[in-house]
Amino acid sequence: MLYRQRFVLPLTISALALSTAFMSAPHATAQDAGLAEKAAAVPRTLEGGEVTELFDGETLDGWRGRDDLWSAEDGAIVGRTTKEDPIKQNTFLILDEEIQGDFELTLQFKIDGGNSGIQYHSRVLDEDKFVVSGYQADIDAANRYAGILYEERGRGILALRGQEVAITEDGEKQAETVADAAELGRGIHPGQWNDYRIVVRGHQLEHFINGALTMQVTDNQTDHWRDSGVIALQLHQGPPMTVRFKKITLRQWK
Repeated sequence: MLYRQRFVLPLTISALALSTAFMSAPHATAQDAGLAEKAAAVPRTLEGGEVTELFDGETLDGWRGRDDLWSAEDGAIVGRTTKEDPIKQNTFLILDEEIQGDFELTLQFKIDGGNSGIQYHSRVLDEDKFVVSGYQADIDAANRYAGILYEERGRGILALRGQEVAITEDGEKQAETVADAAELGRGIHPGQWNDYRIVVRGHQLEHFINGALTMQVTDNQTDHWRDSGVIALQLHQGPPMTVRFKKITLRQWK
């Protein structure tokens, strides 16, 4: 059973609320409708919402994955591979409950060796081998890719660190460099605990590590963009590695 400790923060007026208010007014005009449409197009505020803890700090209740690779130790989820028994393909620890719509996901991670990531709005391709496809907030011990947006078993790298990217409906990427990737990298500390924050508002996706925005993507490619799916944690094939996650918290807007 999924561990869910909830508490609700005060809600502020959102674009959706403004839109509803405009359209339900007794004497709504065409001009009002236009204002409502514009209001609805604005990404909703990050304030307010319902907060859920996704990890109880002691067990893997509510998650599924390979028992020989994943464990709960010292208040953290631990994924570990070895030189003696390497994995042959990427595998994941998957949250049992799918997440729909906008959210803010926060957690702390620490990685020693190898490559990992946090899947979101993703789909399960193979339940037996715990294989998923979809958006991934990347993590790596070499600190080359940490913070980027990668699409696992999909379009590959969608945004590098320091980029702001708009993806058109036909898949064309319009990328702009808005921050120095090397400077952002110096704020990430492999082998130590780091804060990761993922924000999804409609088609807009943002990653933050230790408080710094590492990339932003607006994904308008409708045959790839998803508004629901699983959250999952990755163990990557290749060299032996250990990755740890703790304080996993989800905030959603109703």
